[in-house]
Amino acid sequence: MNADAERARVHAAGLLASQLRMQDGIATYAQLVAGGVTRIDIERRVRRNELRRVYPRVYVDHTGPLTWTQRAWAAVLYAEPAFLCWTSLEQPKGQDLGAPIHVAIDKSRRVISQEGLVIHRLAALAPRTYGGTPPRLTVEDNALMIADRARSEIDAIAALAQVASRRYVTADSLRAALGRYPSLRRRSLVAAMIDDLEAGTHSVLEHGYLTRVERPHGLPAGRRQAPRTGPNGNQFRDVEYPDHRLVVELDGALGHESWRDQARDADRDLDDLARLGSVTARLRWHQVFDTPCRTAARIGRILTRNGWTGAVSPCRDGCMATRK
Repeated sequence: MNADAERARVHAAGLLASQLRMQDGIATYAQLVAGGVTRIDIERRVRRNELRRVYPRVYVDHTGPLTWTQRAWAAVLYAEPAFLCWTSLEQPKGQDLGAPIHVAIDKSRRVISQEGLVIHRLAALAPRTYGGTPPRLTVEDNALMIADRARSEIDAIAALAQVASRRYVTADSLRAALGRYPSLRRRSLVAAMIDDLEAGTHSVLEHGYLTRVERPHGLPAGRRQAPRTGPNGNQFRDVEYPDHRLVVELDGALGHESWRDQARDADRDLDDLARLGSVTARLRWHQVFDTPCRTAARIGRILTRNGWTGAVSPCRDGCMATRK
């Protein structure tokens, strides 16, 4: 073997060694061959338990149990070009470590599914990806993919709220991702939530309380954005029932909430109780979008206890608001 050939062999072997380190011991058949390992060598190493086949043409360099990271690498290499997505965007914890690995591929491709692997097909995939190790969708695009396929509004809201809590996720980055999903289900809801995130308002949740809790269940009309003068200047209550000493605060924060925010809210609740004799009901997305009838029943009981002579009415057949 001449010097040039030897240098090429050493370089190829070094590249393969680097790939194995980066990929946590996982390699494809093509990578092994490019690294100087022949087909006969691969078969021999499999017989000697120096390699093990994970998926067709994907191998691991040991015979023990695979770690989650090794399973993730095997999945993206088997379906390459493929990207971790769904619940596999990050390593799960506890019992979920053995859950199937989810990967996204371009909609135009066809890849045979394998045990322990779930394949999602997306149109215009490339702009939605992030070159991590292993490669994956961006967190914003992944959240919108989950929201698009969510069974309920609250599940879609939860997908968005989960990523909005990360400090590097902004309204602009979410809006850019939304632009890559022109046919997103519940698009208007998601767009309004992103607007709320940017403006620091809770208009989506406030509208949901009015149209899902208060109005359809016959609750009295509350005062919206009722002004109060507090120790830090003018403050506004989301909904106030002054005749019945009840304040409803709608906490629709999608992210970046800190203990300082929680302390501020507790101060406001305490101020209402000390100065006005009012109690504060602090509602979140779950109470308004997931269990509006049950929430209406609870608000009705508080109002009744404080002098309201009306009655909660059902919003539809089977409504739980009037059940005892």
